[in-house]
Amino acid sequence: MPSNPDNTKNILLAGRPGVGKTTLVRKVVESGRVIAGGFYTEEIREAGRRMGFMIRTLDGREGVLAHVKSRSAFRVGRYGVNVDAFEDIGVRSIEDALTKDGLVVMDEIGRMELFSGKFQQTVIRALDAPLRVFGVIQMKRNTFLNKIRSRPDTHRVNVTMDNRDALLPEILGLLR
Repeated sequence: MPSNPDNTKNILLAGRPGVGKTTLVRKVVESGRVIAGGFYTEEIREAGRRMGFMIRTLDGREGVLAHVKSRSAFRVGRYGVNVDAFEDIGVRSIEDALTKDGLVVMDEIGRMELFSGKFQQTVIRALDAPLRVFGVIQMKRNTFLNKIRSRPDTHRVNVTMDNRDALLPEILGLLR
């Protein structure tokens, strides 16, 4: 069970792909217990195969973050990353959330998103802001992600297949 003894304000989920991190983010937002702005990502599936990822804001904007058919120079595996769409939709959703009261949601701080320097700057602004941040951070190590993980105001919750179904009330308690 996660604990938040230091009352850290930023809560980030980490875990293996497919474990349910985004599902948990959506359940927190849909619980009605938090007012939130920001974005989440979801898979684009065609004929049962993952073809890419959508970015969706909590206020209803959406776009293609990455797709196998994208000719972008920014690549993660077989996916071309649409940095312009991400900045226009995802980064703007964080900037908008920072102007309001409520939770700032970022799903996720990961390889595709980190192609954007503007996103990296906005993540730091959000983490430094007085608002609470809730999101997902990729498990891979790099200088930027390590810097976020080492912040004293940031608490990481590891999501596993064994604990994911029990985490919702715990996360809501941490965000209170």
